[in-house]
Amino acid sequence: MAATDSKWVLPIKTVAEPASTLICFPYAGGSPETFRAWADGIADDIEVVCVVLPGRGRRLKEPRYDRWQPLVEDVFEALSPYLNRRHAFYGHSFGGRLAYELAHLASAAYPGKTRRLFVSGCRSPDVPQRRPHMHRMTESDFRGAVASMGGTPAELFDQERLLHLLLPTVRSEIRLAEIWEPRHPSGADVPITALYSRDDAIDGWTSMRGWWKFTQQQCELVEVPGGHFFVDSHPEHVTRIVNTRLRNVDE
Repeated sequence: MAATDSKWVLPIKTVAEPASTLICFPYAGGSPETFRAWADGIADDIEVVCVVLPGRGRRLKEPRYDRWQPLVEDVFEALSPYLNRRHAFYGHSFGGRLAYELAHLASAAYPGKTRRLFVSGCRSPDVPQRRPHMHRMTESDFRGAVASMGGTPAELFDQERLLHLLLPTVRSEIRLAEIWEPRHPSGADVPITALYSRDDAIDGWTSMRGWWKFTQQQCELVEVPGGHFFVDSHPEHVTRIVNTRLRNVDE
């Protein structure tokens, strides 16, 4: 299977002979466009791809996942063309959880190929999920909670037909994010860079400070400006951190 033929992977930035591939995972209901906005800021020798899950874009009508294990197994298989060469993972919020799960598998199956795991706006696995759970809310309360988070354009809430299509995916992935618990007795064998914002009311420093427990290598916490969705509002800070860390490990 050619890597670019997979419905699971959308190439964002192509490089003829990449030094590393940055594999990106969006937040719940998020779009690959978040990472497309990064393309100009990522180092010239790093290619960027985004994982596309069921329930969005070209996969809008496909059934969504309701359990972690089959999701992780299927994404891992789909990413296999990328994992036997140098790569790194970047995931935000729900995507950070999925990126960690993939890094755990990849570091075992392809030793030394995963250069780094970047997690942002994502609680560490040992931190209990805040309650009440959003995914259990009524439809009206759920819409209000999603709107208050700030990651969805306000004008979208005036488009009822589009909301009807997209919100089930958001709820499904928020559910997975909320039920996520420690699944591995040992952390991933990759260095971790955990990005947080002091203005993040969802998962800030307090929720992320425990990431050092989930790697067999080094872990760092790096503060960036912005709220929970700083990947959208402050991409230049994120890409600078990514470039610096990948350059350091590749030298």
